[in-house]
Amino acid sequence: MREEISAYKRERILEEAVKLFYERGFSGTTLDDIAGKLGVTKPFIYTHFRSKVELLEAICRPTIEMSLAAIADAAERGGSPSERLYNGVVDFTRVVLQRQANIAVYFREEKNLSEVGLADINALRKRFDRLLSDLLDEGAKAGAFTIADVRVAALAIGGMVSWAYTWYQPGGRLSIDDVGKQMAQFALEMVGVRTAASITQP
Repeated sequence: MREEISAYKRERILEEAVKLFYERGFSGTTLDDIAGKLGVTKPFIYTHFRSKVELLEAICRPTIEMSLAAIADAAERGGSPSERLYNGVVDFTRVVLQRQANIAVYFREEKNLSEVGLADINALRKRFDRLLSDLLDEGAKAGAFTIADVRVAALAIGGMVSWAYTWYQPGGRLSIDDVGKQMAQFALEMVGVRTAASITQP
């Protein structure tokens, strides 16, 4: 029970920190601001995070980990390369858009991460790129994809999905699933698959 309470308190701190970092920026937000939103004092935050930078890293890292997991899970599933790419992009898009504020904070405030924190996140991003490249390479070798440069294709697909945080409007014309399906179809078309509309998630 104590661990559950501690996890809840930590999550509440993160929720308010994301909102404030998103609205005011990292430099424009103090720990006192976050504490004020929570109705607590700054020492309460220090019981869970040693610094504002550590708090920033706790906001940024999970989104990268979840993005990596989305591609890794898709790559390990059964099905054709086209089906796995489609499902991976749908799931990756869902992570980006469900955690829209988190990823916005990451891209805006990357410069404020610690050297160690930035290195850890960059290592995760490289693993993501390798996994996606491997999936594309597998499809190309199987004759399912037509790709001039696997590495460039992986970066293009990753960038296309990641950048959706800048324009997606929650509650707008398109749902997160709608965007995910369109992104997945775009990704398949980028690698030479013209039957994207016939591929669905399991």
